[in-house]
Amino acid sequence: MDRKKELKLQYKQMRPPMGVFIIRSKVNQKCYLQTAQDFRGVMNGARVRLAAGIHPYRELQKEWNEYGPENFTIEILEKLEYDKDEAKTDYSEDLTLLQMIWEEKLANENMEFYKKRI
Repeated sequence: MDRKKELKLQYKQMRPPMGVFIIRSKVNQKCYLQTAQDFRGVMNGARVRLAAGIHPYRELQKEWNEYGPENFTIEILEKLEYDKDEAKTDYSEDLTLLQMIWEEKLANENMEFYKKRI
C-alpha cells in the first residue's frame, strides 16, 4: 500500500477523545459543563467563542469579559472510552449520562452552573 493510502486509512480509523470538560470560574462557584465526541475541538471552539465575545452562554461571556481569561480554568473532567464493538458510532446517550453524573457531583460541591441564554 502506498504511503498516501496508508495515511488516509489511519485517519479514518482515528477516534478523537470524547468526554466531559468544564470551564470553571476562579472568582466564584460557577461553571460551564459540556460533553463532546471530540472534546479537543469543542474545547478549542469554546475558547475561540469566548475570546471573540460570541459564546452562547451570555452570563459566562459577561464574566469572562469582566474578570478576564486568567480567572477561568478549562479542564477535562473525564474521558469516555470507546466501546469494544467498533460498529457503535453514536455515543450521545453515554455522553448525556456522563454529563448528568458530573452535574450531580458538582452540585453536591455547591457549584452553580452558568445559565443558557434565553
